[in-house]
Amino acid sequence: MDYKDLADLIFPNSKPISYYEEKYPERNLKEGAIVTRFAPSPTGFVHIGGLYQSLIARKLASQTGGVFFLRVEDTDQKREVENGVVGIVNALKDFAIEPDEGMISETEEKGNYGPYKQSLRKEIYQAYAKYLIEQGKAYPCFCTVEEGEEMRAKQEAAKIRPGYYGVWAKCRNIPVVEAIEKIKSGESYVIRFKSPGREDRKIKHHDVIKGNVDFPENDQDIIIIKADGLPTYHFAHAIDDHLMRTTHVIRGDEWLSSVPLHLQLFHELGFKAPKYAHIAPIMKNDNGNKRKLSKRKDAEAAVSYYDEEGIPAEAVKEYLLNIANSSFENWRRANKEKSMEEFELQLNKMSVSGALFDMIKLLDVGKNVIASFSAEKVYEEAFQWAGKYDEELLEMLKDKEYALKVLGIERGNKKPRRDIAKWSDVKENIIYMYDEKYFQKDCKKEDYPYQVIQESQDVQNILTLYLEKYYQESDDKQTWFDKIKDLAQELGYAREVKEFKANPEQYKAHVGDVSTVLRVALTRRTNTPDMYEIMQVLGKDSVEKRLKKALENLDK
Repeated sequence: MDYKDLADLIFPNSKPISYYEEKYPERNLKEGAIVTRFAPSPTGFVHIGGLYQSLIARKLASQTGGVFFLRVEDTDQKREVENGVVGIVNALKDFAIEPDEGMISETEEKGNYGPYKQSLRKEIYQAYAKYLIEQGKAYPCFCTVEEGEEMRAKQEAAKIRPGYYGVWAKCRNIPVVEAIEKIKSGESYVIRFKSPGREDRKIKHHDVIKGNVDFPENDQDIIIIKADGLPTYHFAHAIDDHLMRTTHVIRGDEWLSSVPLHLQLFHELGFKAPKYAHIAPIMKNDNGNKRKLSKRKDAEAAVSYYDEEGIPAEAVKEYLLNIANSSFENWRRANKEKSMEEFELQLNKMSVSGALFDMIKLLDVGKNVIASFSAEKVYEEAFQWAGKYDEELLEMLKDKEYALKVLGIERGNKKPRRDIAKWSDVKENIIYMYDEKYFQKDCKKEDYPYQVIQESQDVQNILTLYLEKYYQESDDKQTWFDKIKDLAQELGYAREVKEFKANPEQYKAHVGDVSTVLRVALTRRTNTPDMYEIMQVLGKDSVEKRLKKALENLDK
């Protein structure tokens, strides 16, 4: 009896590997086209690091005329969560990272290189495992869980490297006849890879991001097919990346130490290995110490957090591109109107150490992104977000015509408003534009500028004079502002800030303080977008009602 008899006994119905090599031919792509993938497990929420990897993979495929596919690695079915695949698909959809192939729902897929769910590829893995057994490069292992634990305890006690290798690989040299007898008698077994490696030898490897690295060879006889017939991650990924014709494996650098094993598997299977690009993790500053963003500790680790907070997908992607290539920030500054798709990402310019996640920077990017949106787009996005997370804001936005006027204030200018970083900011930034909300709160004297309060009657004088003498809804912006200067002058305030600064003793204060009195009376805020535009949107009736109410409040 030989290895072929053993292989036929274990996998009697497996097709020859030539069948799969023909079924999944080389892709017909132009030279230099990159084929990448995002290959998560459906075991929980999508991590921001996973989104980061998929954004980079999508970008590289797009800019080279290649292919980006979504493969679901669900061979560890004990850890799988309900609707895990849908969560992954929707996370990519939310950020407009569209795979060319792969899973598009829990059960549906697109593309000619599937199935794209590993649990549906069992027969493929078994065919390649059979091939390795026939070659004498894999074998059945009958060691029990208890024997494995006992072996590990002995290794730890002896302070030697743990694992199934060398003299510890108990089933490695079982004669074929004995193995066949054990299988026929019903003994449980797994299939192990017979490693040709030696730990005292080194391999040299060029990682696209990390550069040249070297490692000890892999000498571990890892399990490639588990007792349930499904493969382990290491074995499955090698076969899938070969048959799906992946050219670049982009993944987190926690997998860097697996490179010797993975290259060995590719070599022993007779495959050309893809290029590996190991991405440094996104880090967090934790009381002066850098650590990885944690699923357990950090809300921002989950991509769902950005939807809940209302941070636009475009802002998250722009921020992640800035982490990926530091040149992106300058490119964006020079190309304000261009789509981020036009930026050319370069893997070899990625940082080899982890970038710190900076929420302040992300929100600043959010302000720039939202500032570039039209009022219509701001409305649609805010309305959609409010429908999920904020009933009060949703109610405010139901009058679309008025909401568009409110959101259009200082939008489309050379210097558009930058007060909204995320959709959850919208309510706080527009609530004063709604009379029913405005009149819920009274304005107190101390809310006005200190310089004006010092003059006992001046808040009242400013509001009264403006209402009786200066307010005209039909005024254009220049006329409106000239009238505020006239009002300031009439009450002993400088018409220009620079006049006041040049001769402060001649004036009570300046025109800016006078306009702030009007701003506070009309909005309950000292800082708002353009006052003229606000008053135009509010309209004559609302402006007059608000100023009269402010005057009443002065007597309280």
